[in-house]
Amino acid sequence: MKKLFYLVLVLVLLLAFFHFFRGPEIEQKSIKVSGAWALYPMMVKWAEEYQKLNPDVRVDVSAGGAGKGMADALSGLVDMGMVSRDIDPSEVQKGAYAVKVVKDAVIPAVNKNNPVANEISEKGLKKNQFKDMFLYNNLTKWGDAVGNSEVSTKIMVYVRSDSCGAGEVWAKYLGVKQEDLKGIGIYGDPGIAEAVSKDKNGIGFNNLNFAYDSNTGLPVGDLMMVPIDLNENGVVDEDENFYLEKQDMINAIATGKYPSPPARDLYIVTKDGFSETSKDFILWILADGQKYVTETGYIPLKEDILQEQIAEIG
Repeated sequence: MKKLFYLVLVLVLLLAFFHFFRGPEIEQKSIKVSGAWALYPMMVKWAEEYQKLNPDVRVDVSAGGAGKGMADALSGLVDMGMVSRDIDPSEVQKGAYAVKVVKDAVIPAVNKNNPVANEISEKGLKKNQFKDMFLYNNLTKWGDAVGNSEVSTKIMVYVRSDSCGAGEVWAKYLGVKQEDLKGIGIYGDPGIAEAVSKDKNGIGFNNLNFAYDSNTGLPVGDLMMVPIDLNENGVVDEDENFYLEKQDMINAIATGKYPSPPARDLYIVTKDGFSETSKDFILWILADGQKYVTETGYIPLKEDILQEQIAEIG
């Protein structure tokens, strides 16, 4: 019995010894990020890599649209908001501090089983045709879109129901605001990609990394990207033909062949600057974090723009 007592006593003393001499516990810091679906895959990658180098920091990332990212940042619900559109002057007046971090684009898409899919691939669609679909409801039949009177199938237009950068940028390309777009409202990037994939008569728009599969580089599900007939000659010319695979689209965005808008910069937004913890994270994103941009399917900013952002943050 005494042996058992002494054994227990020794164990208690050893535990107390190790507890006393193990040193202070590492304080866990946290960074909360929310917002644009467009930036979400990139931010998840940045968070994973940054946490490997900084195990004392936890980065929580959630998507929900650019509008949510801006609102959460300005209200202090998160440390950083992801925003995939231009920053409005009224938001700057409320304290929005924006930093460019990467580029991507919004791309129109139809279902690959569309009754005039071949004609769309060969001819593309002009800006005014997109306007007639998304704004005025003047173009309602797929046959009329490509000059095929034998096809009377109705065009089903899908738009984003949430306040988002993709909707705002697509609307900006058409010369309007997101609230001016007409169609069936769908929440989120994955939602609108799924809706068009299930509807052979559907047309919508998606951010680059939700339009193409990250593994195959081909369009997601049953999507088919719609070539924009930039010179409006009724034919998809060789220098307009970059929609079949993701890498071709990335190259077109990087070289300016794909117009801006719908190509655009993506932002991180805070209210009145960065905390010490979030400042270290954003500076890492603009420096070492840029090496993950291409592999994650985005377009890096030019070096002079990155250096400008770093200098402004200090």
